[in-house]
Amino acid sequence: MELSVKCGLFGCLLVVLVPALCYSQDTFVASRATYYGSPDCYGTPSGACGFGEFGRTVNNGNVAAVSYLFRNGSGCGACYQVRCTNPTYCSENGAYVVVTDHGEGDYTDFIMSPRAYANLAHPNTALELFSNGVVDVEFRRVSCRYPNYNTVKFKVHEHSRYPDYLAIVLIYVSGKNDISAVEVWQEDCKEWKGMRRAHGAVWDMANPPKGDLKLRFQVSGSVGYGRWVVASNGLPSYWRAGVAYDTDIHLF
Repeated sequence: MELSVKCGLFGCLLVVLVPALCYSQDTFVASRATYYGSPDCYGTPSGACGFGEFGRTVNNGNVAAVSYLFRNGSGCGACYQVRCTNPTYCSENGAYVVVTDHGEGDYTDFIMSPRAYANLAHPNTALELFSNGVVDVEFRRVSCRYPNYNTVKFKVHEHSRYPDYLAIVLIYVSGKNDISAVEVWQEDCKEWKGMRRAHGAVWDMANPPKGDLKLRFQVSGSVGYGRWVVASNGLPSYWRAGVAYDTDIHLF
């Protein structure tokens, strides 16, 4: 079960929500977790993954910054089940979080939004958990499953400048998969041209090809390792900054 939290001046109130992520049977890994300050308990729009406002509210604000799991940005958008290990305060299912940022602190792998951190607790024990600051946890990677989004989806980054500079940010990558490379088909040369990982989940290219753009993604994870998948519906000729596009790529 997934939980939510509402924070006010005197603490946080837990609210039960419907499940949003399904999980696999992989082995749990021992670690530690803490939380960061947030006035509304959601994430931050300035996370290292480059998600912007999307990174605040994805997965109902149950998000986290990670340390080595960030993996130079390829860990952006990955989903984890995190549960603390003190049976007095901690729920059995814990929290299901999406990685939106990079961060380190006090030997922790997860720095969670207040909303996600509260979901580690039993009902009515969240305040005790917050008073600990840092807790022992165990975690495992789980499949990302978003209602109505079962394909790879990306957005043209707001910093893009048509037609001279294109940047895209991968906002939905289903399953337990990482995108390790993105390429654009250059029709005049009859070859694929690689995009640069600018930071986090943001890929960019100066002077992109003209016309409709065909994209392909190198995927590693539940669909295999190093597999290239081509989106038949890429970008239109007159792409615009800030617009999101669905592909026809299913990664289950």
